[in-house]
Amino acid sequence: MTTDTTATTTPHTSGHAPGQPGHGRPRWWAVSGLLAGAAGLGSIVASSSITAVYEEELMGDAPAIVERLSEQTTQIFALGAFGLLAMALLVPFAAGLRRRLAEGSPAGGSLLPDVAYAGLLLTCVAGLMGTGLNTEFGFALATDHTRLVPEVGVVFGHWTGTIPWLWVGAGLTGVAVALAALRQGAAPRWLGWASVVLGGLTLVAGLSPLQYVAGFVGPVYVLVLGMGFAFGDRASR
Repeated sequence: MTTDTTATTTPHTSGHAPGQPGHGRPRWWAVSGLLAGAAGLGSIVASSSITAVYEEELMGDAPAIVERLSEQTTQIFALGAFGLLAMALLVPFAAGLRRRLAEGSPAGGSLLPDVAYAGLLLTCVAGLMGTGLNTEFGFALATDHTRLVPEVGVVFGHWTGTIPWLWVGAGLTGVAVALAALRQGAAPRWLGWASVVLGGLTLVAGLSPLQYVAGFVGPVYVLVLGMGFAFGDRASR
């Protein structure tokens, strides 16, 4: 009788101890984070260019604001496209980040990988909400904006200028990554310090009355984090 030893010889072929990062694994999850950050920056640029409700000469004049919004449908559709792409890419990035941090965490386990994961999912929810009205109003403005109730159009203009900027969840992720890297050694230290600066600034801005400033920094942080894990993680370990 022969004994099949395949099951006992295959588990540890990766060359790293259990609990340590698997350097041979593809890093497409990290590339998705890089792309999510870039798409997030695109959504912020698009949102910044939807200016109807913020133009001083139009303030208080709802029909004029809607008229101006009808001239900015390209930006509205761009916001929807970039925003939804960023949110779709954040999901695999969040899952991969949680796994990567968990692999480097102490054997007893840590809450930090789950906090990092939850922060990005929170950002996804805000992003989905921020783009949720774009199709409805975008097509209405592009076809016959005179049929749109002006005051409702004004609310939409404010919506596109606020909700897509709520990247505070990425700041929460940043603090978790910083602690995991600097206190537990679960990630490269340089990513830990980058998370202190960019992630911390995102969180502080998001928690402050100037919460929309987080929209400027959050996508940059996600881009840097994704780039770091995609291209700098293996070399530094």
